[in-house]
Amino acid sequence: MKYVPRLKTKYTNEVVPKLIEKFDYKTIMQVPRLQKICLNQGIGAATADKKLIDTAVKELSLIAGQKAVPTMAKKSVSNFKLREGMPIGARVTLRGERMWEFLDRLLAVALPRVRDFRGINDKSFDGRGNYSMGVLEQIIFPEIDLDKINKIQGMDITFVTSAPTDAEAYELLSLLGMPFKNKVSLQQ
Repeated sequence: MKYVPRLKTKYTNEVVPKLIEKFDYKTIMQVPRLQKICLNQGIGAATADKKLIDTAVKELSLIAGQKAVPTMAKKSVSNFKLREGMPIGARVTLRGERMWEFLDRLLAVALPRVRDFRGINDKSFDGRGNYSMGVLEQIIFPEIDLDKINKIQGMDITFVTSAPTDAEAYELLSLLGMPFKNKVSLQQ
């Protein structure tokens, strides 16, 4: 028997029927789905210390369960001592089984470990059904060993959905278990 992530079965068995009922979709192919999750870490101090990029790539690879790649500067900015082609961050894109596993770990383990957590902001939608959130500390993930980190870094997490509107994406993510602050539906 093939392994299927817990949240993926929840999506197919619970979320899809509720979305069809709420938004009156004609076919199952119209139902919004999570396409990918992008993790991005910008390291501003990397212009001075190149080893920060290696540790960021290692930590992001541990968190995602997939190899992260360093991001390079596209332009030179003299005020920041930044040259074109210098590594300034790390990123990884998750799809399929790894995406569902990461989302499950984020919702069940990492977010509850945030200090004074009262829910995530529900105003970070981009107008096209994608949601972005920031994490201030990478130490909320259980894969990170507290003794081995030398600098606490934040990261951006973007959820790319196939939803055409923010209201549909909000409903999809909240049904998957995203702990939004205000449980108020967005305007359609």
